[in-house]
Amino acid sequence: MSIYWSVLTVILLLAITAPTALAFGFAGASAARSRIAPVSWLGRGYIAVVRGVPDIAFFLFFVIALDQVIEATRHHVLCPDWVEPIRQGSDFVVCQAAKMPLGNAPQWVHESYGFAVAVFTFAIVFGAFAANVIQGAMGAVPRGQIETGESYGMTSRQTFWRILVPQMWIYALPGLSNLWMILIKATPLLFLLGIQDIVYWARELGGIKTSRFTDYPHGDWRMWYFLALLVFYLIFTRFSEITLERLMTRLTRGQATTAGEAQRKADTT
Repeated sequence: MSIYWSVLTVILLLAITAPTALAFGFAGASAARSRIAPVSWLGRGYIAVVRGVPDIAFFLFFVIALDQVIEATRHHVLCPDWVEPIRQGSDFVVCQAAKMPLGNAPQWVHESYGFAVAVFTFAIVFGAFAANVIQGAMGAVPRGQIETGESYGMTSRQTFWRILVPQMWIYALPGLSNLWMILIKATPLLFLLGIQDIVYWARELGGIKTSRFTDYPHGDWRMWYFLALLVFYLIFTRFSEITLERLMTRLTRGQATTAGEAQRKADTT
């Protein structure tokens, strides 16, 4: 049953990470377009730095750094009488009360904490790419639309939420669709974060002899397990393509875009 639960883990990761990354992306793109210089620098820096770091390096470094920041903060709050330094050579030592999660915590707490860190890491990485896509989509909205709203007395906030944001999704969806496909293919990176995902269990169940299953000897079945993973991901991506195509059709209806014009001509004929 472990491999079936791991499938649900992957689907749950995508269901939580996608909207979270989209929120990070929208916030980053909005910050990059801000007229306040420090806010704009922060948004542009977030997009440039995260996009410029290889995903694997970011996953390996950021998770460790985030975990140590959390434990160090808890250490200073919960153990103020601790006199020894936290950094002891290459070791990172905090009091037992500051451990995240605690050593005596149930297994589900450890798994939930690791999953939450994984979701946050995925969201930051893919949020930077989403921010780049959304920023370009905002720039693609015709300036005349904004000026028309301003001529009617709308404020900058009103033109942003009522004109720019509703129209920019049409231009952002193709890029976000590609990003969604990349996110699906990136789920095996969960293995780097210590989460027993679908790829982990395919290797464990398909191997001739593993540390987990020694009482049920069999041949090397890894090819069949990974073939099943291939079919699973192909079906998943095809279902995503159909859903995204329908969403694009719905968003472009009545819009002054190439796709919207094609729909208008098809309706008239």
